[in-house]
Amino acid sequence: MYLSRLILNPRSRQVRNELADPYELHRTVCRAFPAANYKDNEPSGILFRVDVHPHTRIPTLLVQSREEPNWDFLSSEKKDYLLGENALPLDMENPSFQELNLRLREGQTLAFRLRANPTVKKDREGKAQGRRVGLTREDDQIKWLKRKFESAGAALISVNIFAERIARGKIFMTEDKDKQIHILSVQFDGVLQVTNPDLLVHTAYAGIGSAKSLGFGLLSLARAA
Repeated sequence: MYLSRLILNPRSRQVRNELADPYELHRTVCRAFPAANYKDNEPSGILFRVDVHPHTRIPTLLVQSREEPNWDFLSSEKKDYLLGENALPLDMENPSFQELNLRLREGQTLAFRLRANPTVKKDREGKAQGRRVGLTREDDQIKWLKRKFESAGAALISVNIFAERIARGKIFMTEDKDKQIHILSVQFDGVLQVTNPDLLVHTAYAGIGSAKSLGFGLLSLARAA
């Protein structure tokens, strides 16, 4: 696996458009993997997330992939897409990527970040099937996260929830008008404990929840402070 980091230029018109439309950002990300296998219009193994610095408001795009990326097209075709080197810390490469090799152990405590689309399937009678419905109550979101972690080889210790927005974008076009998508976006920051290392590694590589092709599901893990 590989993890890419791209520090985006917040003044770029294209960056602003793609941050407002996750489908367009998805298309740009996919261009770095021309040989990826596609299924249902989604390249296998690619997850991404945008983190915005709370003070500078500079967006950072993280991309996890099974294939080594090639970001050369950004500098040749989108000259103002990335933040310029004059605005970066000394010797920081932009974009950059590294091999990702998770080594976990049972009982280990880790900090995590996950931007997710917490949903359940319900029909008109409230049964757990049919169309996806976003979970807007914080209690329901925590229960959803606990279930996901339990099936992923981890136990939730603590979490802070940031209900960001309803993400919107064009998923396809018709002759009459653009079809819009509306997706609940929630960021989970917290601490977990590893209960099954192999299963958690598999989950981190596969992603969590729905709408992965639109910037959801990438689980970031780090040493807990």
